[in-house]
Amino acid sequence: MSHYYWNDWYFGWGWFLWFAVVFLIVSSFGNWGYTYRAHRNYGQMPRKNALDILNERYARGEISREEFGLIKSEIIKA
Repeated sequence: MSHYYWNDWYFGWGWFLWFAVVFLIVSSFGNWGYTYRAHRNYGQMPRKNALDILNERYARGEISREEFGLIKSEIIKA
């Protein structure tokens, strides 16, 4: 008997190999899409440096003028 179309790749365990390949391709695209969406806004947020934070704290009244001058001089030294 000849296995003209249904050779050993289709009749035996070959279908499992093709299923695994398709699954890996689909899951790779899914993983890429998830990580792209999760990290796309990461680089757009401006980072504040120490002087910006210090100025905001002084503007809100959390620290006094003397503390502001002392901390600012320490930041500039570093």
